[in-house]
Amino acid sequence: MNRKVIFVFYMLTVIVLAGSTLVEHVNGTGFAARYIYGAWWFSLLWMLLAVSSLPYILKLLKKDKSKLLLHLSFFIMLAGALLTHLLSTQGVAHLRKGQPVNAYTEQVADDETDTARLPFTIELTDFEISYHPGTKAASDYTTHFTIKDDGAEIPAQVSMNKVFDYAGYRFYQSSYDEDGQGSYVTVKSDRYGTPVTYMGYALLFFSLIWLLISPKGTFRQLLKSPILRKCAVIVFALFPAHHAAAAPSFPQSTADKFGRLYILHNDRICPLQTYAMDFTKKLCGKDAYKGMTAEQVLMGFIFWRKEWDNEKILKVKDGEFKDEFHLGDYVSLNDLFSMGSYRLKAPIEEYYNGNKDAYHKAAAALDEKVNLVMELQNGTPLAIFPYRQKGRTEWYAPNQEYPADIDQADIAYWQGFFSTLYADALSANSAQADEAIKQLSAYQQRNGGNSLPDVYAYKAERLYNALPLATILFMFNLTIGFFAFAFLIYRLMGSRKPEKGEHTIRKGYTVLFFLLLLSFLVLSYTLGLRWMISGNIPMANGYETMLTVAWLTQLLALAGYHKARILIIFGFLLSGFFLLVSHISQMDPAIGQMMPVLNSPLLSVHVSIIMMSYALLSITFICGLTALLLHLAGRIMPDKREAVLQQAEALQVLSRIFLYPAVSTLGIGIFIGAIWANMSWGTYWSWDPKETWALITFMVYAVVLHTHSLPAFKQPFTYHLYITLAFLTILITYFGVNYILGGMHSYA
Repeated sequence: MNRKVIFVFYMLTVIVLAGSTLVEHVNGTGFAARYIYGAWWFSLLWMLLAVSSLPYILKLLKKDKSKLLLHLSFFIMLAGALLTHLLSTQGVAHLRKGQPVNAYTEQVADDETDTARLPFTIELTDFEISYHPGTKAASDYTTHFTIKDDGAEIPAQVSMNKVFDYAGYRFYQSSYDEDGQGSYVTVKSDRYGTPVTYMGYALLFFSLIWLLISPKGTFRQLLKSPILRKCAVIVFALFPAHHAAAAPSFPQSTADKFGRLYILHNDRICPLQTYAMDFTKKLCGKDAYKGMTAEQVLMGFIFWRKEWDNEKILKVKDGEFKDEFHLGDYVSLNDLFSMGSYRLKAPIEEYYNGNKDAYHKAAAALDEKVNLVMELQNGTPLAIFPYRQKGRTEWYAPNQEYPADIDQADIAYWQGFFSTLYADALSANSAQADEAIKQLSAYQQRNGGNSLPDVYAYKAERLYNALPLATILFMFNLTIGFFAFAFLIYRLMGSRKPEKGEHTIRKGYTVLFFLLLLSFLVLSYTLGLRWMISGNIPMANGYETMLTVAWLTQLLALAGYHKARILIIFGFLLSGFFLLVSHISQMDPAIGQMMPVLNSPLLSVHVSIIMMSYALLSITFICGLTALLLHLAGRIMPDKREAVLQQAEALQVLSRIFLYPAVSTLGIGIFIGAIWANMSWGTYWSWDPKETWALITFMVYAVVLHTHSLPAFKQPFTYHLYITLAFLTILITYFGVNYILGGMHSYA
């Protein structure tokens, strides 16, 4: 009876958490914080779950110490959260230079604030913004202030991810005044809740690791299971491309030289080739067009405006939108103007007034492409002229307003450069254009200073742009994976005995192993290039995390090959799907500078561990999917039912081997993220949609570990069905939050 009560409260909590994120999406964060997460009944629900679980937890005292500590850690975390909720205070102090402050503003309700006093005085001495060299992208915000307490003066400093503690209060960098003479500092006092919560985190980390290394634990017993041995070709396609003639441009050799120049793009200095590729991909969905390189497309729009305004290069989405405006799959800029009026004016106005259905989103996407072309033809994005003054290097475009102290000779050169190239374009004088580009390159080297990227990073970016390795890999991996998977199913369901042809099969798996190893090395090289280019671990956005999950999936498959050869096939399929998602979902943003708050080692560890967990859970998903397909085949062919059952049992063991470390790394990753959040903005848990769904994922997958309490999961079919459906929580956590629910974590 007690187990049923626990299960009811547990699932009710999961349902409430899932529903809360939807309520927040519809009614706003303030509504959810007040009526759900901050409501008395929400705390009561967690308390009822904890109290109902207590008798079961106490039974573990004599049975399994690791499980006891694991469950005890959640009690301690809930106790810490309750103490924080009841006893902590948090607010914001506005500091201005020369103005002592001894109070801060505390938010007590949605639209109500209160003033809380400090037992000491704080005074701002300086505020500074650090920038990435040559750009206006902030790398950090730093507040210097003095604490005055009983005649003593204590110098203090806070910046992003760097806090300051004094007398039970913790200070965080929050915001700043536009004039640079003031700063907003978050002030938090939580003497009891945070230490207790951190104690729970430490116990959780210890017990999860113990769960994996304990000799008597279920995980170690699964590794020794003889059933694994029951888990028991290769073609890939090359396809040519063809293209028709496009509008005029410079020859490829001249365009290539143009692409080697530097430009300030996306808040960093990079090869102009990168901007050209981003521009072309944004317009037509590809980084080349009708046999022309991205640099040629860019130069065509700059110097042959009339011809390229008639070129049908702008890709159009959504069938209803295309039908309404009688548009094809691709349109030209001139197709969108009629008698001097802009045809998209009405749907764009409706879009910005709040109508965000597929029809209006398609209109907005096309309007964005139109604006990109117009901005380029006005010269706005072409910040290719560096100028050093007052110890800083700034990059300027040819048509912007310039500071009064810039040398007029430099301004004349900037404004005349494109006129020179335009004259060369009209006269088809590529040699003279090459010389002008060469002179600008030398000018950039003389004046760029330390804003120019390292020569190795520059070469890495050129190489990365030239080789679409991730795209090649998704086609390669999926092709091999599908053929190998089809052969696996055929062999498992075939009439021949599995022992026949075992030597040939072993050789085939060896070939697959080395092909996956090759794919892994190429993907590692790709990630290494992105790391070198950006200077950050490649996990800053949706595209990069998809690449990382694919990399981790391949690593796990290669590492587990000698235990279960079938993992190689799963490695091809899963990594191929992850790479495919990164390719088709338009998640390939330009490489840029990382937000200051995200530039933290703790965040890198948090994301890495979470991604590892997702990769492990992906393998359990494909194990479950394979088992369900075999089950379906067994129903169609009753004579194979016994073989299907054996394979389902073997896949269950294999799946559980990955499930234990997956749940462990997910739990560790979630709460390392909580520590990072507390270090960054003073709240270790804020019920943001992504962290809420990560907790839901953890709770959903944790259920299936309790095979003794829930014996139904000992049955292979029940287990595999649950595991397959549970993968939906990961899809919502990753894609649903990024593209639908939103929140602080939606960095896609």
